[in-house]
Amino acid sequence: MAHLAMTGSGGPAGALHVLARNWWAVALRGAVAVIFGILAAALPGIAIIWLVVLFAAYMLIDGVFAIVAGVRAAQHHGRWWPFALEGVVDIAAGLIAVAWPTITAIVLVYLVAIWAIVTGILMVSAGFSPRRPHGAWLLVLGGLISVLLGIVFIGWPGVGVIAIGWWIGIYAIAFGVVLLLFAFRLRRHLHQR
Repeated sequence: MAHLAMTGSGGPAGALHVLARNWWAVALRGAVAVIFGILAAALPGIAIIWLVVLFAAYMLIDGVFAIVAGVRAAQHHGRWWPFALEGVVDIAAGLIAVAWPTITAIVLVYLVAIWAIVTGILMVSAGFSPRRPHGAWLLVLGGLISVLLGIVFIGWPGVGVIAIGWWIGIYAIAFGVVLLLFAFRLRRHLHQR
């Protein structure tokens, strides 16, 4: 068993060795994420469009699989119509996203706005609960900021599109930097063996 771990096959030590040998792939993934993040932060509208494209592709593929599941259920005399209906709805949503990407982006902004308002209200209520934690004012403040953000997104969805693009960009940059740091740690691990 110790021999397997030393040769790089089997167990956590083996997985780490495989990653270390391919540190460059992790670094490449990190570099691509950083580049994408910079582009998304600089051009937030493009990030949203790509998010809409990914959503459309997912809905179209998922719709086809749901219809196939419905056909298979019908062949086995099972309940086929829920699958088929889901497939049709998924494909319709995907086609709408392809035909009107701007509308899809606005709908995404409204979903984020509703999420921000609901979670903000929950945070404020947690801050005023009888068993509130120490520093509950931070929960209230965070909740009020979240509600305000949701209201701004509903009132000015274009601002929401830009903000979501920036968030995607910032996340991608942070994720890419973490991957790059991890890749160079893996490289150092490989050379220490």
